[in-house]
Amino acid sequence: MSLACDIAKKLIICPSVTPATGQVFDSLETILKPLGFNVHRFIEGEAPDGPVENLFAIRGSSGPHFAYAGHVDVVPPGDGWTGDPFVPEIRDGLLYGRGAVDMKGSIASFIAALEDIPSDKGIISMIITGDEEGPATYGTKSIMRYMKEQNIVPDLCLVGEPTSVNKLGDMIKIGRRGSVNMWITVDGMQGHVAYPHLADNPITKLTAIMNEVDAVVLDEGTDWFQPSNIEFTDLTVGNPAHNVIPAKAQARLSIRFNDCHSGQELVDQISAIAQKYGGSVEARISGEPFLTPPGEFSDIISKAIKDTVGIDTELSTSGGTSDARFLSAICPVVEFGLRNATMHKLDEAAEVEDLDMLAVIYSKIATAALSR
Repeated sequence: MSLACDIAKKLIICPSVTPATGQVFDSLETILKPLGFNVHRFIEGEAPDGPVENLFAIRGSSGPHFAYAGHVDVVPPGDGWTGDPFVPEIRDGLLYGRGAVDMKGSIASFIAALEDIPSDKGIISMIITGDEEGPATYGTKSIMRYMKEQNIVPDLCLVGEPTSVNKLGDMIKIGRRGSVNMWITVDGMQGHVAYPHLADNPITKLTAIMNEVDAVVLDEGTDWFQPSNIEFTDLTVGNPAHNVIPAKAQARLSIRFNDCHSGQELVDQISAIAQKYGGSVEARISGEPFLTPPGEFSDIISKAIKDTVGIDTELSTSGGTSDARFLSAICPVVEFGLRNATMHKLDEAAEVEDLDMLAVIYSKIATAALSR
């Protein structure tokens, strides 16, 4: 069995549905300490967003600093798996188990890659959270606070999210759009539908808000980002009576936005529309957009991929968010990992050969980054 596959199995066998604590971090610490890492673990937060465990491991004390970031929490497996989602199994060259792709397999490949990187080359750190799949309130941001307290700043950071599509290495992510969710509320006055002059129907006002918001064109996209989009995701009145004008109506929307905007600017824009009709807005900004312009870091990764699997990689900003949205505030960040075809699906699986090849590519990336 390959080293990367063996490590992945040790992580998959630890149930770690988000937010993760305990066993999976025990396993990771046991693997990292013999490799010369100093391991710091801590738990933060309370329900509903916590508690969350995080791990920061570092090896070396001088020279260039290359960081790898990932998460050991996984989404719930759901019903209908061929086998037990937390009992890793190899069938027909595939390693099955929840987290095989997203993203315990990537973490395992990076650890396997460390065997080929001399400890005196520079500093290597691992930023591993137990809350990436959830609200991320006490996850990577908490590790970043710890790093700031310790005056630890990487030169480059690779996030091991599953970015490949049809073949390992065919796509890396040099940026991501931002994300904000908003809840619009319009209060009215309850009354009988036969006496509308004695009531105030909030649905009429809410639909006016929704129509105006729906007509907004945020931008036409940029060289690296697709156009920002506004999508309504829920409409709630909760009125069981056919002859009653309700007292309240609510809608929820989500905006995925490029680097033409900030989250707060968008909240202010939607709030201004809502206020025209007597509505109010609550918002949660999940993350701001980021872009690591094509250059030295993406060139290092592209060359490592080309030299290993012989393909040219595509630079992309597509898809949802990741913890790179936080880490981009401290250093250049690029995402690269396994094929994403089965992530979050039943019978999630990674090719054993891909795990081995990813370890080779990661080794070349880290070596080149530490030799800058």
